[in-house]
Amino acid sequence: MSAPEAETALEHASSTPLWWDDSRRPEPRAALRGEHDVDLAVVGGGFTGLWAALLALEEDPGRKVVVLEGAQVGWAATGRNGGFCSASLTHGVGNGLARWPDEMPLLQHLGAANLDAIESTIHEYGIDCDFERTGELDVALEPWQLEDLRALSQAMRELGEQVELLSAAQTRALVSSPTYLGGLLDRHGVAMVNPARLAWGLADAIEGAGGRIHEATRVQRLRSAGERVSLTTATGTVRARKVVLATNVFPSPLRRARSYVVPVWDHIIATAPLSQSQRDSLGWQGRSGVGDGGNQFHYYRLTSDNRLVFGGYDALYYFGSDLSARRQRRPETEQLLYHHMIAAFPGLQGVRITHTWGGAIDVSTRFSASWQRAFGGRVASVLGYTGLGVGASRFGAQVCLDLLAGRDNERTRLEMVRRRSLPWPPEPLRWLGIQKTRRSIAVADAHGGRRDIWLRTLDRLGLGFDS
Repeated sequence: MSAPEAETALEHASSTPLWWDDSRRPEPRAALRGEHDVDLAVVGGGFTGLWAALLALEEDPGRKVVVLEGAQVGWAATGRNGGFCSASLTHGVGNGLARWPDEMPLLQHLGAANLDAIESTIHEYGIDCDFERTGELDVALEPWQLEDLRALSQAMRELGEQVELLSAAQTRALVSSPTYLGGLLDRHGVAMVNPARLAWGLADAIEGAGGRIHEATRVQRLRSAGERVSLTTATGTVRARKVVLATNVFPSPLRRARSYVVPVWDHIIATAPLSQSQRDSLGWQGRSGVGDGGNQFHYYRLTSDNRLVFGGYDALYYFGSDLSARRQRRPETEQLLYHHMIAAFPGLQGVRITHTWGGAIDVSTRFSASWQRAFGGRVASVLGYTGLGVGASRFGAQVCLDLLAGRDNERTRLEMVRRRSLPWPPEPLRWLGIQKTRRSIAVADAHGGRRDIWLRTLDRLGLGFDS
């Protein structure tokens, strides 16, 4: 395929994330004004912050809760992801077994219960977010990936998970691509969702329960104020008994938390609604989300109006943890994704791309969430979901509330919760290490998945990395 063909397909694509190009997008909420005393302040209006506020109000309907969001509710990673809502709390079974093997049966149980609770909340509050419990199909494109899927299937079955290892023919019967050599189908552990509408629905539920949300309200400083914590913004101050910090990839007002995540940019393209003949060429039975087995992997799914959303592969880190808006578009990555999409689905040749966007993921060194407490236990922070935060954010928020309340339960006793991840090194070591890792991963994908000495060393240190 020629570069001009990709350029033509992308020529008129909107830079607005597909999920935000929606007539239901709410009007901006007012910024904080004046001084306020509350029981719980939540910093960040993404999934973690929204879940923390709603769960707190459900626990105690009389609690005074306020959410302070620096921009708009759900505008960052929450509204820019692919809409895969996974039960996994550990960024997959393989990562969890490598780090907390003894806890994995409980972590899997807690993850499944968490996904069930998300579904129940959506139904309880009538949140219209296209939630579909479709499951996920992991596909092998190379023989070594097929071996990895066999090993993963065995590990998941030993943990009691109901998964199906599929032949090439069985896989292509679910989603028709000439590139598939086999697959692993998890029918229960993943749902598809419109993430922006989920965030907007959670915000409505918070306000309906008596909570307040202020947008365009960036917290500039935390400080102790007697038995409370004072949160200073440009237009007002909040004094809170307890605080949840849910800043995701953005610099936390708790400075010591900042080194625990780095921003890795991920890009997505979305097609126009597919015609009947184009849908027929995909043969997509069951509407499951799909991910391939490379270290540099793709993920893709159908939307409620039958667009194909296709992302991943080219995860990018910029020196100095650059979060500037200019990183949201990268034509070479967008064209690469288009070429890869057509290679997977030749029947979509010539399809028009209507939206393309990028967003930063809060990547931790262990690829799953990590918690911290500060100010004598009055502040709890959680960061580092590494791309699987749509589902795990609810669990992360619940643990924050547990920690603030001093609860001793099966969540707070987890080693995963008690021990935080390792921090990232400072620049320039951070940039050099990540670039070296990305190059080694690309080489591994091109050579049968064989990991070089650099990747094997990271594995031994508990810093194994993929895109």
